[in-house]
Amino acid sequence: MSAKAISEQTGKEFLYKYICTSAAVQNRFRYATVSADTDWERLTQDHPWLLTERLVVKPDQLIKRRGKLGLVGVDLDLQGVKEWLKQRLMRETTIGKAKGILKNFLIEPFVPHSQEEEFYTCIYATREGDYVVFHHEGGVEVGDVDSKAQRLLVGVDEKLTEDAVTEQLLIHVPDEKKEVLSSFIVGLFNLYEDLYFTYLEINPLVVTGEGVFVLDMAAKIDATAEFICKPKWGDVEFPPPFGREAYPEEAYIADLDAKSGASLKLTLLNPRGRIWTMVAGGGASVVYSDTICDLGGVDELANYGEYSGAPSEQQTYDYAKTILSLMTREKHPDGKVLIIGGSIANFTNVAATFKGIVRAIKDFQGPLKENEVTIFVRRGGPNYQEGLRVMGEVGKTTGIPIHVFGTETHMTAIVGMALGHRPIPNQPPVAAHTANFLLNSSSSAATPATSRTASFSEHKLTNDVTPAKKAKPGVPAAKATTLFSKHTKALVWGMQTRAVQGMLDFDYVCSREEPSVAAMVYPFTGDHKQKFYWGHKEILMPVYKNMADAVKKHPEVDVLISFASLRSAFDSTMETMLYPQIHTIAIIAEGIPEALTRKLIKTANEKGVTIIGPATVGGIKPGCFKIGNTGGMLDNILASKLYRPGSVAYVSRSGGMSNELNNIISRTTDGVYEGVAIGGDRYPGSTFMDHVLRYQDTPGVKMIVVLGEIGGTEEYKICEGVKEGRITKPVVCWCIGTCATMFSSEVQFGHAGACANQASETAVAKNQALREAGVFVPRSFDELGDIIRTVYDDLVASGVIIPAQEVPPPTVPMDYSWARELGLIRKPASFMTSICDERGQELIYAGMPITEVFKEEMGLGGVLGLLWFQRRLPRYACQFIEMCLMVTADHGPAVSGAHNTIVCARAGKDLISSLTSGLLTIGDRFGGALDAAAKQFSKAFDSGMLPMEFVNKMKKDGKLIMGIGHRVKSINNPDMRVQILKDFVKQHFPATQLLDYALDVEKITTSKKPNLILNVDGFIGVAFVDLLRTCGGFTRDEADEFVEIGALNGIFVLGRSMGFIGHYLDQKRLKQGLYRHPWDDISYVLPEHMSM
Repeated sequence: MSAKAISEQTGKEFLYKYICTSAAVQNRFRYATVSADTDWERLTQDHPWLLTERLVVKPDQLIKRRGKLGLVGVDLDLQGVKEWLKQRLMRETTIGKAKGILKNFLIEPFVPHSQEEEFYTCIYATREGDYVVFHHEGGVEVGDVDSKAQRLLVGVDEKLTEDAVTEQLLIHVPDEKKEVLSSFIVGLFNLYEDLYFTYLEINPLVVTGEGVFVLDMAAKIDATAEFICKPKWGDVEFPPPFGREAYPEEAYIADLDAKSGASLKLTLLNPRGRIWTMVAGGGASVVYSDTICDLGGVDELANYGEYSGAPSEQQTYDYAKTILSLMTREKHPDGKVLIIGGSIANFTNVAATFKGIVRAIKDFQGPLKENEVTIFVRRGGPNYQEGLRVMGEVGKTTGIPIHVFGTETHMTAIVGMALGHRPIPNQPPVAAHTANFLLNSSSSAATPATSRTASFSEHKLTNDVTPAKKAKPGVPAAKATTLFSKHTKALVWGMQTRAVQGMLDFDYVCSREEPSVAAMVYPFTGDHKQKFYWGHKEILMPVYKNMADAVKKHPEVDVLISFASLRSAFDSTMETMLYPQIHTIAIIAEGIPEALTRKLIKTANEKGVTIIGPATVGGIKPGCFKIGNTGGMLDNILASKLYRPGSVAYVSRSGGMSNELNNIISRTTDGVYEGVAIGGDRYPGSTFMDHVLRYQDTPGVKMIVVLGEIGGTEEYKICEGVKEGRITKPVVCWCIGTCATMFSSEVQFGHAGACANQASETAVAKNQALREAGVFVPRSFDELGDIIRTVYDDLVASGVIIPAQEVPPPTVPMDYSWARELGLIRKPASFMTSICDERGQELIYAGMPITEVFKEEMGLGGVLGLLWFQRRLPRYACQFIEMCLMVTADHGPAVSGAHNTIVCARAGKDLISSLTSGLLTIGDRFGGALDAAAKQFSKAFDSGMLPMEFVNKMKKDGKLIMGIGHRVKSINNPDMRVQILKDFVKQHFPATQLLDYALDVEKITTSKKPNLILNVDGFIGVAFVDLLRTCGGFTRDEADEFVEIGALNGIFVLGRSMGFIGHYLDQKRLKQGLYRHPWDDISYVLPEHMSM
């Protein structure tokens, strides 16, 4: 959604802060807001003028014509304001159809003035520029401004001047006020542009001898411009229209939407209603709401919303649980229905999104049964069969009635079933599985001859693109009639490998000789090659860092498909239009500010470039070319026969609904000739009429289908074209959004442009006008397919269309990753792991979610127990591990590992290199005694050898006893690290048999030499064996295996790494230079003859 209404307070705050004018704007920032919990004493402290001035009070809740409705208190003192508010604050009021509670009020100073000092001004955006409207009579009785006001169009990229304002708008204004007003209006217009307003109305605007007073104001801003205007806007609150409460759940979903690349929308209409929807797609969500209202469900429709743009499983789970929570709070005597609908997805993995919904249904299965909820599901798109299967299974396992349908069922048929207007089929026909379309049944891997896909039109035409004609200087260039052919070559902006592979697969199945994508442009890497498949063959596609290189090296390219983000799409598109060879640009990004889109349109018109989008999935020309993800995956392309041309061309706003049109047209006619989704924004780069006229001038197109929408007036141009005879081919048209006129308050639908600003922009008015003009208009979307079939059959009967014989398409190999997703293949894994799983929504350590690890306060020792031993160890065991890490962390700079680390650090090496050089010294002689001590002592103890026998045997064998001995510490100078660990082990371990055995050995060795003590390595080694054997978490064999595979040395490696890193950082901090060992510390021992 782009244009959003802001409160009067917010609008005035913007105006007072940022307007730049020589006119004296009075009463700046002199307003106070009042609600039910206002502290009047505090309010008067913050705004002392409330106590001394006459005041005006009015509700600030997006209510129009407040003066006429008696909702403005004028010329009151503060006590009068309080009494006026007593009768209105928190009272329910009906305004038009909307019933709501008055809860937010604005108090401002009263401005004494005469009627002659009141003026009206308004600025609003249109496709061609911004209109500035002015009338010399303002106020409550202004009347029909449209018919009597002066207006001035400021074209895109043009500036408004004071002279133009004076000459064209201030015709009836007294001369002494013209200078002030012209300066103010120019300042207002500049503010409007700078802060990305889309509508700004002031009535009345009062001009007295003191200056300019802005009394009442209404405004909308382009919410998509937040990334540009955030520093000036700050945090803007968008209030709901009067009559609809602002629910916390709506704010929660809006927050999810803001943090996601997907689209998530929720508007609560009637929380007590029995009909709830969870619809995928902006266009589809409107169609479902229309159908519910057409079938009499408007009073029971609880919500409007949509999810689209490939949300993750977690995002759909959060969205679904919000709706399920809302719908199960209050029972309905007739039970409730949930409609999980959608068109045929282009790129969303239906099974993945349904997993999130299924999780939510399982979590709410109790409340859903208590509320007697019945669920109806209809969906299509990538992997939809698996999604429907999973949804059907959850119905069986939970006992919730869930009726599941796929693309074989008309999109809105489930609404009639849910509302009892049509029977529910017992066993709906099962659509073929994705695999049935894609698995190659022939032995040939070669690309079939082009004769396999003959055109269904009787005209045998060349498919070359009609280029845009070169324009004379100062005259806009003419645009191409034919945008795509079998030879079209495109650049793709963005690293969209999946979309590119989809285009190449489409090319292959259409028997194109070469891929339609020549190269990719991605400014975040250097030039390189990217690997793709062309049928069975692997090919390399160039990727360029900048557009100039790509265009220069591929002169045959004339189409750009831009996947640039909403922030970079404007700049990258403007750059592309510098190259005359590009004549068509598809902009996929949603959320480009309208002001920037209009600049793109202006430039494109000047250069003869056709723009498809923004906010679109693109378009498709069967047998020739497809834009990005249009048409979905190959199973849908084959099912909808998009691999060869038919006779029907369509244009739609919605990308998801364009895929639904592919399905409907393929089932009712000989198929699609070309289809374009112009995008859901208020100002699409190309319009319905642009494409309808192209289709009119294309011989292969025999009939035209248009799926219009509430908002804008483009459909009226089709009416004019039909009436004037410019359009002679049969046109079938339906405008979605008919439900809007039935709602009591304004609803902004999923598309930014889907909002009627006047009666003529409603879907009902447009459908009526189209019908009267001679266009074929169904009674509802449900009947669209029937009308298309009727018109098509008449054209076949009259010989205008001669259907060609159907020829099977070539087969395309399925990608391994998608085949695995569908469960068609299995492959032995290259790796096995049993300690960690990062694939889900939450990291799992040995079966334990990371949130539980922190909730249980397991600490580092507990995590090490999970990752190393796959056990949840007792608390004392975790503490012992942490103590071991602490006592082994460091032992000074003189030991070999620390020394190596320091030398490396001083040689300028990085952290990893320095740490590695230290770790490589760990072995039997340094640090590696943990494992060796554990093994030696365990073997001796387990064999029943007495401590004295063990000592004597090691001496006889000429071996050192690992873990015994220290260079500095002795029986008289004990190692406090060992003492700390010994006290803990003796206090907490259930048994210490091996430790006791080692201490007995120590008594024997220290009697011979005082420094032959059980050192820290030996102590940790034997104590750890006791821990593994006695903590109750391991069998004897498991405990011995962990010792054998080197787990204990890991303790020393992990602990000492902390010290090595410390030494590295210390040397860097001290800025120590390259280390060179001193000569006097080296004994040079050379052979005698060499020294001579």
